Amino acid sequence: MAQKVFVYTLGCPKNEVDSDNMIYCLKRGGFEICSSADEADIILINTCCFIHDAKQQSVEAVFEAVRLKNERNELKLAVTGCMAQRYSKELREEIPEIDIIAGVTAQHDIAYLLRKEKAVDVRDKNAVIPECGRYCEEGKASAYIKISEGCDKCCTYCAIPSIRGKQRSRKMEDILSEARSLADKGVKELVVVAQDVGDYGLDLYERRMLPKLLKELETISGIYWIRLMYVYPETITDELIGVIAESKKILKYLDVPLQHINNDILKRMNRRITSEGIYSLIQKLNDRLPGIALRSAFIVGFPGETEGQFDQLCDFLKDACMLRVGAFAYSEEEGTPAALMDAQIDEATKLERLNTLMDIQSRISENILQRFVGQTLDVLIEEKHNEGIYTARSYLDAPEVDGVVYVESEKHLRCGDIVKVLIEQSGEYDLKGRVII
Repeated sequence: MAQKVFVYTLGCPKNEVDSDNMIYCLKRGGFEICSSADEADIILINTCCFIHDAKQQSVEAVFEAVRLKNERNELKLAVTGCMAQRYSKELREEIPEIDIIAGVTAQHDIAYLLRKEKAVDVRDKNAVIPECGRYCEEGKASAYIKISEGCDKCCTYCAIPSIRGKQRSRKMEDILSEARSLADKGVKELVVVAQDVGDYGLDLYERRMLPKLLKELETISGIYWIRLMYVYPETITDELIGVIAESKKILKYLDVPLQHINNDILKRMNRRITSEGIYSLIQKLNDRLPGIALRSAFIVGFPGETEGQFDQLCDFLKDACMLRVGAFAYSEEEGTPAALMDAQIDEATKLERLNTLMDIQSRISENILQRFVGQTLDVLIEEKHNEGIYTARSYLDAPEVDGVVYVESEKHLRCGDIVKVLIEQSGEYDLKGRVII
């Protein structure tokens, strides 16, 4: 009888793709995937430790699994992902109930590892990860597609290069093969992700190949939307903008992590763009891609950030008028240069600045969304919400991190349908409308 594995995924969309890869390997290896820890023979936790809160969430998930294991002695516990890669020694010593520890470059061997009673497999973070197939739930409307692993940017606050290693781009033919497979299973939207999407191909082809990859993805039958996430500002070239402008499938949506606007802070972060460059880029994007929905992420309370520098960030948010913004209080990560910097900001100040920034952004988002009332948008139906009401997303909304469109329809709609909706109401983050027959 096949052993049942419950896979619990924490963290970013890249982790979700890793879990899909592991599920594929497990099913191919004779394991059965179940939807509940209560019915599982093995609990597999794919962890995150990007910032303190993510690390804490992963630790809590592991201890909850330990609690279940103490109730059921036969239950096996496996931990993988970034925490397993970075803290394998600590996990092994401090939580002996963990049976299997698999680093991020060992995940393709997860079926082999889960057959062992005890195992620790943490390999070189820069190892090439072999192609291993991808699980995708039938009828899923949207799917992430990861085009590279690792990052070469070495921002001073970020531990990802020390965990995930240097950038290793996937071969274009492998990405396209996966995309076709996803389309065959009913996926309508591809969300392109990586630690650094814009530098795709530099290591493998010695030049940025994202524009060429996008043109190839456009040719895949069944794929209607292509969305770009995690595109560093310095990698947004005129060629890339041109490809987006000319495309009928690549959405006028761009996730550009900026982190700050003050030049001194940007330099201390080891960011590769200046305040002037950021303003210029946003102006260019708005000029060449009218109606573009911009998303970005910012860090408040970085070591040495003064009130004046924080005020400059607030003013930038008001000037730039980006629709979608995420913000984080700086998290001191061991082993990073920023953790050793002077003038660390206290937690209360960081939290106050975070709340101030997000209050500003909520008003900006609400004002922008009001402009869509009375307009018609194409939306991708994701699920039935209530009788006659469906949850959907427009080009304005990336899955999981942005808002949604609540759609009223007299006729039955299916997951994956793309329909035209007249927008009748707006809020801080969401829209509501009705299907135009």
